[in-house]
Amino acid sequence: MSHTPDESTPGTQSAADAAPSFRSEVTVELVKHSASDSDVLWAARVSTAGEQSLEELQKDPERSKGLINFLMRDRHGSPFEHNSMTFFISAPIFVFREFMRHRVGWSYNEESGRYRQLESVFYVPGQSRKLVQQGRPGKYEFVEGTPAQHELTTRVMEDSYRQAYAAYQEMLAEGVAREVARAVLPVGLYSSMYATCNARSLMHFLGLRTQHELAKVPSFPQREIEMVGEQMEAHWAKLMPLTYGAFNANGRIAP
Repeated sequence: MSHTPDESTPGTQSAADAAPSFRSEVTVELVKHSASDSDVLWAARVSTAGEQSLEELQKDPERSKGLINFLMRDRHGSPFEHNSMTFFISAPIFVFREFMRHRVGWSYNEESGRYRQLESVFYVPGQSRKLVQQGRPGKYEFVEGTPAQHELTTRVMEDSYRQAYAAYQEMLAEGVAREVARAVLPVGLYSSMYATCNARSLMHFLGLRTQHELAKVPSFPQREIEMVGEQMEAHWAKLMPLTYGAFNANGRIAP
């Protein structure tokens, strides 16, 4: 695959010579999939049609919009598991630590700081990122930061990242093992992983990790993991438009 670490490519062995760089966005690529609305239909109809349910593969899924909506509304969830999507994701480490809370229906493989030198790419919030938290636990809201707060955040983060990465490089240069030296690096460092899920597990993720006007149950995700979720959602919506429509029509609650 195109994102497999390669010791000869720029940004691996050459990372030691690179000055830290800073990003405010995340990367989400759909690298492979086996996912369509017809996957839901034949899986659901096997309960009444047996082997004849395979005929659903040849039918127009639009004809079965009502069935998909019924399954979603009444929370018959297993037919939504017979599909697969694999995403390549590049995001700050703290985003991945939240990701790992989602275990059922997910598989992960993340780059290793034991086996490769970690690249000097770090997260700094963009100007649109709300910086100030108000309220008590369970009632938090975030409001815009002032220009001075944004300047302070950017300056302090970048200075901290530079110092941490310089310490990492110093230890590596003296022969300290990568798995030991990485301990000085902050969770704002970018990492990369492959994440594989099915539509049901993705719907559960989106119900918790995105805010949406159609959601019956409110969620309050950290903005950075929501950015990942929004991009994953856009890819999935194109693959399974009927399932996606039923998810929204029924309050964005996973079946």
